[in-house]
Amino acid sequence: MNTNFLYSEITDLILKAFFKVYNKLGHGFLEKVYENAMIIELNRLGLRCEKQKKIDVYYDEFLIGEYYADILVNEVVVVELKAAETLVPEHEAQLVNYLRGTDLEVGLLLNFGKGPQFKRKVLTKEFKKK
Repeated sequence: MNTNFLYSEITDLILKAFFKVYNKLGHGFLEKVYENAMIIELNRLGLRCEKQKKIDVYYDEFLIGEYYADILVNEVVVVELKAAETLVPEHEAQLVNYLRGTDLEVGLLLNFGKGPQFKRKVLTKEFKKK
C-alpha cells in the first residue's frame, strides 16, 4: 500500500473492508445493506465510524446546507457508498462537493456494482476556495 497519500493508513483499511464486504455480498443489495456491513468491518479493523453523520456546509461563516455522510471514518475520511451499475461523473462531483463544503480533505467513493469500483478524492485546505 502507498503511504505517500494523506490518511493513506486509514484509506487502505477502508478499501480492505470494502473488498471484503464486496467479496462476501457481491452486488445487488441496497446501499443500506452495504453501509451496515461496512460499519461491521471497519469496526473490526479498529476504526471509529459514524454512519449517516450530519455534516454542515458553510459559505464563509454562513450555514448554507447540510448533508449526511454515508460513513465518516476517524472524523477525517468521508465515505460515499453507491450500489450502481457503474460510477458516473456525478457521483465523483458529489464527493468533491462534500469535501469543498467542509473541512474534510479526503473522501472515498465506493461502488458495489457488478464489479467493485472505488475513487479516492483529496481536496486539501490550500486548494479550497476561500
